[in-house]
Amino acid sequence: MSGLILKRLVKKLRKEYDAKLEQGMQAQRKGDIKSYAMLSAEAEKIWSEIEILEAKKAK
Repeated sequence: MSGLILKRLVKKLRKEYDAKLEQGMQAQRKGDIKSYAMLSAEAEKIWSEIEILEAKKAK
């Protein structure tokens, strides 16, 4: 992939990551620990994808 495509993809994933963290925080505040755990796991998965793309971009 070209650098520009990777940069855009990383930007999109970071937005998704931030949104999942925000949703998780809101769920935690409401006392919905199950949803918080699920959203946190999804955020971790997105972060892993970001790290992989960042490594490709660095090459």
